Amino acid sequence: MSRASAGVRVDGYCHSRFEAVAEEFSKNFAEHGEIGAAVSIYLEGECVVDLWGGVADQVSARPWTRDTLAVAFSSTKGLVAICMHLLIQRGLLDLDAPVGRYWPEFACNGKEGITVAMVLAHQAGLPVWQQTLPAGALLDWDLVTGQIAAEQPLWEPGTQHGYHAVTIGYLEGELVRRVTGKSIGEYLRAEVAVPLAADIWIGCPREEHHRIATSYFADPNPQSPFFAKLAREPDWVGAKLINNIGGDLAPASINGAARRSAEIPAAGGIVTAHGLARAYAPLSLDGSIDGIRLFDEDMLPLMRTTRSASSMDTMLRIPTTFTLGFSKSWGAYALGEGEHVILGENAFGTPGFGGSIGFADGDARLAFGYVMNFHGPGVGLNRRGQSLIDATYRTLGFRPGRTNAWVR
Repeated sequence: MSRASAGVRVDGYCHSRFEAVAEEFSKNFAEHGEIGAAVSIYLEGECVVDLWGGVADQVSARPWTRDTLAVAFSSTKGLVAICMHLLIQRGLLDLDAPVGRYWPEFACNGKEGITVAMVLAHQAGLPVWQQTLPAGALLDWDLVTGQIAAEQPLWEPGTQHGYHAVTIGYLEGELVRRVTGKSIGEYLRAEVAVPLAADIWIGCPREEHHRIATSYFADPNPQSPFFAKLAREPDWVGAKLINNIGGDLAPASINGAARRSAEIPAAGGIVTAHGLARAYAPLSLDGSIDGIRLFDEDMLPLMRTTRSASSMDTMLRIPTTFTLGFSKSWGAYALGEGEHVILGENAFGTPGFGGSIGFADGDARLAFGYVMNFHGPGVGLNRRGQSLIDATYRTLGFRPGRTNAWVR
């Protein structure tokens, strides 16, 4: 299909059943400031939507194409979680084992009892680096993993949860390295991306950089509970989520070659929408797709079952719910733009800073990927991605539930 919306060309494929999704996708360009984006949906293991439009770079007007890559920020977390569950399935990681079993240097300063499960559920008490990191620190694996191994938890591990926005990736990535000898980017490519033919990277090689869209950023939402607390209490420890990451969120860093090539496993994935949906497709079925088995079916409940939930996330200041490595629905529409992630009641995945998302829903037998280069306000989805999700669930006959989720 090809259509124009306010002068923006939208290309790709959309099954006629999902015309409402295509309409919302076009509306995002016409009404909601979309610059360049793509959305891909698998249903029953078949790709039923694969749309893209707009421009990957505003200066050159380079068009967005099917193989345009985008920075996925925290949508990367779900890809890392898939890797972690592969290691659990293979008996290489024990959820109840202390992290120190695999990473001996970590077992100090009150972290001796932190388990693998606590890390995956954002309960480890290590949501930020407390010691000031130098500029460019996230590009130095040994520096940031060594620093987190030396610090003390902010709370008694396992007693509460708070979003480990960036630290969780290095905690997980170092566990992967310790038990496999591979970096998280190498493991993802070998065990997930290549077998599934999914265009997903953590550490994108230079020869692929020409495909990456330039990232653009909205101003923070001053009504966001997180940013409002930051304004009231500039010395609040949660401020370190964004101001103690070595300047990583500066546009020059995000769009720089060094970061694109670096392995930043909680916030640095570079993917296509189709690749993101493809990675989740086996998880929406029985653990396999097209004859390729990624997981045994009995592993799937472990991925989708809530492990930690709260009406007030210690860091994000909104209701959040986590499984082992994945997110479920967050917040509520009433909290405003960028302060919610509303999925099916048994869906699991991860949203990314600015509004990208990938997730699987076994009830709907649905896998979903959405990426864009204009990163909106808030800490969750914004109206662009949420409108696509809402149209998808309505098409499949789901309805809004009483607990901020879509239900049959």
